[in-house]
Amino acid sequence: MTDNDSVDPQIEDFILSETQKQRFQVLVHGLTDTCWETCMGSPSTRLDSKTETCIMNCVERFIDATTFITRRLMNTTKYRSDAPLEFQ
Repeated sequence: MTDNDSVDPQIEDFILSETQKQRFQVLVHGLTDTCWETCMGSPSTRLDSKTETCIMNCVERFIDATTFITRRLMNTTKYRSDAPLEFQ
């Protein structure tokens, strides 16, 4: 492999970052779908207390999972490069 055939490190880092963002978005959509299907029987004009509690618990677990995943991605990226991973 010659120098002309090698991948630019900046492009490689960009692709890695975008891939991680995409995986994160897929996870967010999956969790949202799971919470909706788990908590919502049939939509009505008001939420009963059981549904409201379920949604609150699901959102709290979603926040916990998001925090965990974000930290894991930041740590993974930290080991691969000196530049921090930024979520926008």
